[in-house]
Amino acid sequence: METLTVTIRGIRVGYREAGRPDGKPLVLLHGFTGSSAAWTAIAADLGEYRLIMPDLTGHGNTEAPGAPARYAMEEQVSDLDALFTRLGLERFSLLGYSLGGRIAIGYAAAHPEKVSRLILESTSPGLRTGDERRERRESDGKLAAFIEREGILAFTDRWENIPLFASQKRMPEHVRQRVRRGRLGNDPAGLAGSLRGIGTGSQPSYWESLEHFSMPVTLITGTLDVKYVKIAADMVRRLPDVHHVTVQDAGHTVHVENPARFATMVKEALKP
Repeated sequence: METLTVTIRGIRVGYREAGRPDGKPLVLLHGFTGSSAAWTAIAADLGEYRLIMPDLTGHGNTEAPGAPARYAMEEQVSDLDALFTRLGLERFSLLGYSLGGRIAIGYAAAHPEKVSRLILESTSPGLRTGDERRERRESDGKLAAFIEREGILAFTDRWENIPLFASQKRMPEHVRQRVRRGRLGNDPAGLAGSLRGIGTGSQPSYWESLEHFSMPVTLITGTLDVKYVKIAADMVRRLPDVHHVTVQDAGHTVHVENPARFATMVKEALKP
């Protein structure tokens, strides 16, 4: 899968396409430090669909603007909507992981008429209170400064050792190295801008919006990712049409730790 680029709202946006050009469209949004390449391991298993995999702002082959405000949720949603319009997508299924899941929620809240089904992996609608968001903005700001000061290698060494990714240490070495290469391939300025502009402390809270989501929603979490299993359970109580699936012995990155099972769950979620 080659990376394509297009100018959207004044910035270069990278994306990949795979699957059947005449298949039902499925958009996949990667997580923080990832890119569209993160989906290559499951693309073949989803080959019956038309797969559209954008690089989010500051990631992969999408430009890294200098101003943090250009990474904000409303900007990212507008960029994606312009890209989808350019690609002729009028109605589609939307899958998002972690950061990509938060953006998928933001997009579905802004454009519910375009999202036929929503699949969310290891994500949240944001932080509930202003105090939580303020504390998280301070934390993300410090991490952004660390990336700018120490560089992408030092940041990657630190990032892959946080507790959230402990279960990744059990993956085969070649898979761990593939994930690491993806992280190292990002622009440190883009990751810093993403933390400041669309980190969990900067984005809006969508908890109150969930009850208005009329499309079917599938939540996917790994049993080892206790924090996000609980968040998903809280989301279930608000979403009108929802199914929560947990994957045994998987952590935060289900699509990497158990790609075959993940692809099967996605196909089940997309059944009419």
